[in-house]
This record gives sequence, C-alpha cells and structure tokens, in this order.
Amino acid sequence: MAPLVDEFIICEPRRNHLIAKEGEKDDPIDAEKLAHLLRGGYLKPVHHPESFERMVFKQHVNLYHDHVRHRVAQANRIMGYVRRHGVFVNEQAFGDEAGRDDVLAHLPNLRLIRFNFLLLWEGYVSAAQQVDRSRHRLIRIARQEQQIRRFTALPGISWIRAATIFVYLDTPWRFKSKAALWKYMGIGLERYRSGSGPGSLHVVRRTNRTLKTMILGAAKSAVASGSNPFADQYGRWVDQGISPRNARRNVARSQAATLWGMWKTGSEYRAEWVGLALASNPSRLSG
Repeated sequence: MAPLVDEFIICEPRRNHLIAKEGEKDDPIDAEKLAHLLRGGYLKPVHHPESFERMVFKQHVNLYHDHVRHRVAQANRIMGYVRRHGVFVNEQAFGDEAGRDDVLAHLPNLRLIRFNFLLLWEGYVSAAQQVDRSRHRLIRIARQEQQIRRFTALPGISWIRAATIFVYLDTPWRFKSKAALWKYMGIGLERYRSGSGPGSLHVVRRTNRTLKTMILGAAKSAVASGSNPFADQYGRWVDQGISPRNARRNVARSQAATLWGMWKTGSEYRAEWVGLALASNPSRLSG
C-alpha cells in the first residue's frame, strides 16, 4: 500500500466520534466525513510496526501474556473450588503432582469432588505448560535483539519486561517528549480543567494495561532489590514526603526515561545517567 499513496493513515477510532456516533451512516457518508477530518487535521494515526517480523514478534509477546492470564485464571478457579471444601492453598501448593496429591488428601472423600478437582488441575497444568513454552521461545527471540539485551541491564528489567516494552514502543522516535512516552505507558499525568474553575491532575486512564504493568513491575523490582540508582531515588522521594505509591510511579518514569534515552542514542546502560532526564523537581511528577 505504501508505494501507491502519499500517506497511509490507520486512524484511532476513539478520536473519530464524528463517524462513530453520527446518525446517518453508509460508505459514501463515512468517506466524506473522513475527508473532512483529514482536511481539518483531526485524524490521529495509530502507530504500526513497519517490519513484518516485528509485528509477528509483538503477536507472540501478546500471546505469552494471554497464556499467563489464562494460567492465573485456572489457578484461581482451583483455589476457589477447594476453598469451598475448607482447603486454603496458593498456586504453588498444587504446581506439581506431589502438591496435587497433598491437596487431594485434604479434600472430602467424595468421588465427584475429586473428579472435579483433577479436571481443573489438568486444565491448569496445560495452561502452565503453554506459558513455559511461549516464555522460552520469547526469551530466545529477545536475546537476538541488541536493544532488548541493553534494556535488561537496567535494575528491575527482565527479558519478558524488556521484550514487552520493546515491541509495544517499537521505536523511540514516535514520541516527541518523555511526557508523551509516560502517557503512552500509562504512568503520565493528564490535566483537567473547566473554564476558570479549579483544575485536577490525574494519571492517564486510557492506556495499555500490559505495558503499564510491565514498567510499574520493573519499578517495584528495582526498589525491592536495593543498591541501585532507582532504589536510591525511591528513598529520597519518600524522605521528601512523597507517598510510596507515587514514589514508585516516579521510579517507573525514571526507568522509562532512561530506556528511551538509551534507545535514542544507542548507548549502553550507565548508572550515573539515571535521573538526568527527569525534571529537577520530582514533586511535580507525583500523582
């Protein structure tokens, strides 16, 4: 398609309310409305990877996270089922056959109860095997990407987190500023105000939950591990009176800014550069 047109735009549907919510609808009417939006500069394009291989890799990363959610759902079903019969366990308790047999020993000695538990457990085992297989393939592919290898040098950034951030962002040049990057990752702030009334500042609500979970999880891991610049930042912000939750979010912003800077410059991780991309007053980032 690209060689045949001057510009090819895949639109953000949430921004095209003129088309989505207007009453009269058919193909010619929608085409005219699209032309009006384009002429007025109101079409917001959605970024898509230019490489087919990158797109396929992103699909695999998405599939891995789907498998993880499915495994968690299966584990929750098992825990809920045995809890009805007075057995309280966590996922680790029935992760293997020995744990399965131990849970069975504590269930009432009724054939149907045991049958239902084993049926649920077989579904859990299948889901866990899918997670393991997709994780191994994901890490093997991630090791071939130089930028992902650089990302893993940051405290709190594992292969899964690095690969997820890499495929979702795709390129650092799509963001005009670190504030735009933070909003896309779900850790930025949006300002709301009506007329001359009081304004409010909130964390972005419309965001990709998987990407947000990755960067916040990375911040939590970096803080917990200690002995790194991000943990030091967290300690300073808490000492300044910022709540632990907002301090962790600030750490996530610091990590995102560091990753973004490394990606743009093609440099390796350097601990002494952490924090240089943040505003001089960290309290302004809290929220």
